Amino acid sequence: MSATDAGRVTVERQGDVAVLIFAAPPVNLYSLELHEQFDVALDAVEADLPRALVIRAEGRVVSGGVDVSQFHARTTKADTLALYDRMLELPERIAPLPIPTIFAAHALTLTWALEVALACDLVVAAPRAKFGLVERVIGLTPTMGGTQRLAARAGVGRAKEVVLTGDLFDAATFERWNVVNRVIDDEDFDGAVLSLAAHLAAGPTRAFDAAKQILRHYEAGGVPEAIARTTAIASDLFDTEDLQHGMASFLADGPGHATFTGR
Repeated sequence: MSATDAGRVTVERQGDVAVLIFAAPPVNLYSLELHEQFDVALDAVEADLPRALVIRAEGRVVSGGVDVSQFHARTTKADTLALYDRMLELPERIAPLPIPTIFAAHALTLTWALEVALACDLVVAAPRAKFGLVERVIGLTPTMGGTQRLAARAGVGRAKEVVLTGDLFDAATFERWNVVNRVIDDEDFDGAVLSLAAHLAAGPTRAFDAAKQILRHYEAGGVPEAIARTTAIASDLFDTEDLQHGMASFLADGPGHATFTGR
């Protein structure tokens, strides 16, 4: 399979916002070749870091799942482990990015695409979007962190329900369960997502990264570990232009007048 056959991953810049777009027609299946293109695209994002990142798909669906033939081609447990370890690298690369990340789901979002979505800071969805971790149909369990990230958002009971039933869940249900942050009922869904991303990009980017660091400590060790790390992380912001300007602006002009640069 050539890179062209596997689809493409591109990055577009709109001011301080980068939009990473993946397309592997007809239904955007995960493949190792597509993953390689994600790596190239993420290299480009990191080399010229934006202040917010949107990840979205082209096509009538976000993804119909994975290329099962790549699973079935493994002949040993060791080869299978290597495949799963490789797949896990994608969401694990996205989660720690030091900028706000948004996954935009405009339609059906299955398996790997949902797991990538859950690695983003915010998940926004069109009303018609549906979601599922449907690995049970081939006798597998999710391998890219989706089960545990779903539990972190919705609770263990809901994560079990999604994985064990293999059912599809609409955007409104996932919003009610705190999996989807916002359902955007807008004719210009992509435009509305970009507007949200631009709002995040205009904020104190380094402070947002600090918040993400604290929350990662919370996820790893609960409130005690997060508390133990909070003051050191927050005090590192002392040297940022945004904090110094933000405090001066607040004292001089009141809240809401600071313009942040991300530095």
